[in-house]
Amino acid sequence: MNKLLLLVAVTGVLCSKTKSQSPTGNDFPIVAYYICHSSPLSEINFKQFTHLHYAFLNPDSTGELILGTDCLDSLVPLAHANKVKILGSIGGGSAPEYYSALLKNGKRQQLITKLVEVVERYQLDGIDVDLEGKRIDENYEAFVMELKAALSSRNKLVTAAIATVYKTQFTDKALNQFDYITIMSYDKTGPWSPGTPGHHSPYSMAVEDTDYWVNTRHLNKDKLYLGMPFYGYSFGPAGAGSFAYKDIIQQFPGAENKDELNLPDGAILYYNGIPTIRKKVQLAKEKLGGVMFWQLMGDSKDDKSLLKAINEEAKR
Repeated sequence: MNKLLLLVAVTGVLCSKTKSQSPTGNDFPIVAYYICHSSPLSEINFKQFTHLHYAFLNPDSTGELILGTDCLDSLVPLAHANKVKILGSIGGGSAPEYYSALLKNGKRQQLITKLVEVVERYQLDGIDVDLEGKRIDENYEAFVMELKAALSSRNKLVTAAIATVYKTQFTDKALNQFDYITIMSYDKTGPWSPGTPGHHSPYSMAVEDTDYWVNTRHLNKDKLYLGMPFYGYSFGPAGAGSFAYKDIIQQFPGAENKDELNLPDGAILYYNGIPTIRKKVQLAKEKLGGVMFWQLMGDSKDDKSLLKAINEEAKR
């Protein structure tokens, strides 16, 4: 075999190995959030995503982490057996008020120590920082920098979920600590704001969010993943409500191809159907590095699955 043929053969083997390491069969990152006990682990199809964010690992007021250890004990080995990276996510939209106190100097070091202990104990692949609102304060930058230093020395990931509505609260130095960032391009409105009905995650929002973080903040596009919702919000005479995508399509035939429904009680339901999800994946493939969705058990298990649509579009 001459050198050229040998090079081609070796390259082919290497490429084949790289592809086989991705559970989705492609190199496009797909990040799933999963809430402990939201559904049996046996129902999770690990072949449909590359990263799993476990929601949530949150501390009590003293900094001790409150864990669903039964989930982690079972979930981590399953993820790793399927070549899926699994991270513990901290915070969330309803994170406890005392988080701000735990990020202060003298307290955050203790919290970071506890997080490192959890990562090592359960063999997690890292920590996802989903701190929102006023919890992105003057101590946020120091926290993520120190967390990054503690985990990167152990070859672990530090990631973040961010929303553009809080854009002025994130410093460039803080954002540059993360291995990848998921953009929460949803919840433009919701049940907490019944006076402002409308689409909470329109395609235009995804375009605007992408433009801001890439072109205004100049973040590395390959490390930015577009977030999408597997749920919807309704607004009507009786108030506002929320629906999982799987419940929407079960109750309303044909809903998977729409983004808006008129409900029997006079309310209007807004969500993302398959065509919009596909369009957002196309946007992410062109402008960003991957996608994320909240959350895994909001999806259906049939041909109307949003995650199925994401995988199909990712492979085009």
